[in-house]
Order: sequence, then structure tokens, then C-alpha cells
Amino acid sequence: MSDWIQGRVISRIAWNSIHFSLRIECERANFIAGQFLRVGLDIDGVRVTRPYSCVNPPHQAGVEIFFNTVPEGNLSHRLAQLQPGDEVWLSKHMHGFLTLPDVPVQARDLWMVATGTGVGPFLSILQTKEPWQRFERVVLAYGVRDLQHYCYPQLLEEVLAKQPQRLRIVPCITAHAPETGFHGRVTEALSSGALEEIAERQIDPALSHFMLCGNQEMIREFSDLLKARGLRRHLRREPGQISSEKYH
Repeated sequence: MSDWIQGRVISRIAWNSIHFSLRIECERANFIAGQFLRVGLDIDGVRVTRPYSCVNPPHQAGVEIFFNTVPEGNLSHRLAQLQPGDEVWLSKHMHGFLTLPDVPVQARDLWMVATGTGVGPFLSILQTKEPWQRFERVVLAYGVRDLQHYCYPQLLEEVLAKQPQRLRIVPCITAHAPETGFHGRVTEALSSGALEEIAERQIDPALSHFMLCGNQEMIREFSDLLKARGLRRHLRREPGQISSEKYH
């Protein structure tokens, strides 16, 4: 049985010169918000694939992916050129553990920390009912270089409008000071205390759980800062307070 299904692009968004979203029509399997799948194209007779998180929630049909082009990315540049009606390959099943069922039940506050396209799985999670059924406070710290790279602003505003008392969104913009949020990297927001101040929550190993996605250097540095405050990596065999996903 083939591990691949064929999808058809039904919409494309170019957020800026390097960030793109594709909405893909397909007969996919069920998945858990936060999981990822592989997306591919046949290039010169070879199926080239990469993992991408699902941006849409499980209750929405099809698949939406959010990605950036990279200089050496043979696949990403071709995906960015796709138009409605074009076909693409998708893995039949989704994978990954950056999901709410893997967050310990005692957590009161959920902290989501993303850089760049790492915000994708969190967008999926925020559009489901589970975070609002489980947590008193949900914080999204979203780090980008400048405002043109701050993608999905309308979706984030819509989620915030539905949960104004429980959701805090903290844009962390490195190139200039935003009107709201933090001027600097997400790690600087944490180390300076600004993240907790804006979130109106103190980090507590007994009550806080962090989900990290994005640049691997950010994940390493952010994790080290949290570990210095008594938090530890979360494993199924040894529960902790820091979850992250490695696609490779």
C-alpha cells in the first residue's frame, strides 16, 4: 500500500518574498493539532520531500502548510511557485508529539514559543477547543525579524478576540520596536522578564508547560534558560515542562 496521497493546491498566499502558505485539497487521515506530515514533488524523477506542520485544525478539511524558501531549498522554491490546480504529494499519515495530549495534566499555563514558520503547529492548536478547556492562560511568543515576517496576523487577531482574557500574544520583533510586544529575540524577552510581564504570569515549574518550535539554536538557548529556572525537558517516560519537536 502506498504511503503517499495526491493533493491539489486550492489557494496560495505569498506573505512576503520568502514566506508562503498553501491550502491543499486531499483525502487525509485524522490528525492531532500540532502534528506534521511530509510534502513532496517529483523533481527530475526523484520524489523530494520535507516535513511541514499542519496549520489548519483537524476539524477543517484538507491541509494547510506554512513554509519559507531557503537558498539551498530545491523543494521550497518549487512549492512557492505552485498555483491553484497544481498537484503535490502528501504523506498519508501525520506524526509528531508537539501536541496537547502530550502535555502533563497538571499544567495550568501553556507557553508556546515560536520563531518564523515554527508558529505553524501552534496556529493549529489555537484553533481547537482543547487549550481553552485545559489552561487558565495561554501565551504565544512569536519571534520574527520584522513586521513583514509576522504572518497570519488576522487569524491571530480572530483567536484573541474569542479569548481576550486567557490568551496573550507577544510579538518579538528584532529589527524595530513593535507597537505591542517586545523589541528583541524571544530569548531576550525571557531573560529580561518582559515575557512574564506581558503575559501577566510568572513561570512556575509546577504550573507551567512550554512548547518550543522554530530555529534549533533558539530552542537550545531558550531551553537552557528555562532549565536554569528549574524546568526540564519533557519525555513520555520522564515528564517535564519543556516540549519541542525535531523533524529530522
